[in-house]
Amino acid sequence: MVTLFVADNVVRALMSDEPKDSVSASELLKNSSLYREFQAEREEILKHKWIESEKAGRDIGFERALTDWIIKHRSKWRKSRQAALHS
Repeated sequence: MVTLFVADNVVRALMSDEPKDSVSASELLKNSSLYREFQAEREEILKHKWIESEKAGRDIGFERALTDWIIKHRSKWRKSRQAALHS
């Protein structure tokens, strides 16, 4: 959850109307490893939400899917992702 919070704050800061240097905010965002990890994790959570909503026969909501995914899958997903990135 901290990763999501930090990445969300990075996005807000980069997308603000404050003056920017020669590198655009969107370029910084695209090159941010933190943001790429945030996006990958978010995609996994959305997949989990869809699967669990189908099982339940209703939309379980993002918060419930997020909590459930963190408890059941996050640790294994991160280990798998780290192994893939370092191989």
